[in-house]
Amino acid sequence: MTHVTGKYYHTNKDFLNEGADEILALGSKVIKLWFYGKDYEHPQDVYPFNSEWKKVDSLVEGAKLPYWKSVFDKPFSTYIFCVTSIGRRHDYWVNSISQEEARDEEKQFYELTKHLLTTYKNSSKTFILQHWEGDWMTRPDESTWENEDFNPDQFIFDNMIKWLNARQAGVNRAREEFGQNGVRVFHAAEVNRVVVTMLKGKPTMINKVIPYTNVDLVSYSSYDSIFGTLENNGELFEQAVDFIKQHLPPSAIFGENSVYIGEFGIPENDFTEEQILKVVKNCVKVSLEKNCPYIVYWQLYCNELKENAKTPTESNDDCMGFWLIRADGSKAPAWNYFYDLLNKK
Repeated sequence: MTHVTGKYYHTNKDFLNEGADEILALGSKVIKLWFYGKDYEHPQDVYPFNSEWKKVDSLVEGAKLPYWKSVFDKPFSTYIFCVTSIGRRHDYWVNSISQEEARDEEKQFYELTKHLLTTYKNSSKTFILQHWEGDWMTRPDESTWENEDFNPDQFIFDNMIKWLNARQAGVNRAREEFGQNGVRVFHAAEVNRVVVTMLKGKPTMINKVIPYTNVDLVSYSSYDSIFGTLENNGELFEQAVDFIKQHLPPSAIFGENSVYIGEFGIPENDFTEEQILKVVKNCVKVSLEKNCPYIVYWQLYCNELKENAKTPTESNDDCMGFWLIRADGSKAPAWNYFYDLLNKK
C-alpha cells in the first residue's frame, strides 16, 4: 500500500507514521513511500501533518531522522521508496546529464544503500529504491502526456539510461562492498506507458530505455491497462505485464519475475463499488499468476482533491476517491477486500 500526500489525517501522530500504522493494521507488510522524491526536496511537502521535518543535506541524513527511523523499526518486510538525489529535480537529466552529475548520482545512491545495508543488517528487511512514473519524466510538458502523436527525442531516452545506470551503479557498489547480510537493497525503474508501445510501437521507456539499463527490477504504474478490465476481462493488463517481461534487462534480479506493480488504483467517487472491486480483484489475480513479487495499491488516503477543496479536508466529497480509508475515517470497499485477503488463516 502507498502512503503519500494524503489530504487529511485522523490522529495526533506524525503523518508518516500514522499512515504506516494504518497499513500494518490492514495486514500489509509492504509499504511504498516518498523518500525525497519527484519534485519534492523535503518530506514536509508529502507528510506534513503533526510533523516538523528538518532540512537535510544528504539521503543518509534523511534516513536518520526520527520519523523515518520509527518507520524502519516497524515490522514491515519491504519498503519501496521513490527517491530523488538531494539537490536536484527528479527530471534534471532530461536535457543533459554531465559526468559530474552522473558521478554524484552514483555517490548518493551508494551512500544510501551502504547505510541501509549496514544499519539494518540481519533485519530481514528489503528496501527498493525507485523513481516516479518515468514515461511522464520523458515528457516534461504535461500537455503532451495524453498526446500519442508526441514522441520524446532519442537523446532524452539516452540521458535517462545514463541516469538510471548511475543510480544502479551506486547500489551495486555498496552491495559488492558490504554484502546483503540479512537485508536486501534493490533498484528499480518505473514505466507507465506500456500499452501505446505494445499496440502501436511508439517509443517509450519500455522499448527505448529499459533494455539498455542494468536495473534490478521494473515497476509498472498500470493505469494505461487496468481499466480495460471493465471492457475485456483484464486481458490488456495481462498482456502489458507480459510485454514488460519481454523487455527486461539481463540484470533483472528475479529473472523474468522482476516486474512488480508499483501502482494500481481506482477512484471511488468516479466508479461503482462493483467496478472498483472488479478492477482491483483482476489486478491482484493476474499479478499473482504472473509471479509479480510486489503488488502496490494506490493508496491509503486520497491525494487528489476536487477544485476549490482545501487541505486538510474532512469531506469525502472533496476527494477523487483514491483511498482505502476515507476523509471521514470510514473504510472503502477495497480496504475490506484487502483486509480479508491479507488476513486469511
